[in-house]
Amino acid sequence: MIFIENLGKSFINLISSVGKLILFIALFFRYFFKPKFYLKINFKYFINVFISSIPIIALTGIFSGMVLALQSYTGFSRFSAESAIPNIVVLTLTRELGPVLTGLMISARVGSSIAAEIATMRVTEQIDALKTLNTNYYNYLVTPRVLALTLTMPIFVTLVDFIGVMGGYLVSVYKLGFNENLYLLNTINFLSLSDYLSGIFKALVFGFIISIVSCYSGLYSGKGAFGVGSATTNSVVVSSILILFSNYILTEIFFWWI
Repeated sequence: MIFIENLGKSFINLISSVGKLILFIALFFRYFFKPKFYLKINFKYFINVFISSIPIIALTGIFSGMVLALQSYTGFSRFSAESAIPNIVVLTLTRELGPVLTGLMISARVGSSIAAEIATMRVTEQIDALKTLNTNYYNYLVTPRVLALTLTMPIFVTLVDFIGVMGGYLVSVYKLGFNENLYLLNTINFLSLSDYLSGIFKALVFGFIISIVSCYSGLYSGKGAFGVGSATTNSVVVSSILILFSNYILTEIFFWWI
């Protein structure tokens, strides 16, 4: 009976959280089109997110491409299909690994920071002060972060794609003995615009998910240091799960439409 009771409470809490998140998204779009728009804050946060995330994005891209080339060679060499490695590397990076790995890394790097920052403001009553000053905290806190992440994610994914392909190129040419001109030619000829755009669309969706979930976790955090820590953890976990779930849904859509 205790197990069933706990299971019921968990299910009710889950439904409640989903409902609050949907209302939060609805309020975001409601206030997004209000005339008050903090352009300077939006631009400042965009630059901060972009600069602070470049190192981890570069490392993610190059190691993903290098590992992908090595593992592809291990499998394809058994069927004498090593020539397909450039095609597999660029296709896998642009359509799947680039957007997903970038989303997961940005969720851990930027999403957790957003949740911790806003949760700290909640605990120290800074958000209450904004309300007292008649400042719309949705436009002041949420909108800059959502716009920054949503707009920078396609840039990050493009960088991961390019650096990943270069990582696969380095391994394939200097370790596996591929012809460098033939490798680049196969990569360019095989990649289509639809492959790249599908990854970019996923990046936009993932950026919106990370920013919305992180802001929501921060604004609805508990009290004290424990509340800040829980908000940070929840933002990363929920964002990662939603990224993986939405990735499958989008892949299913692109499978039939593209």
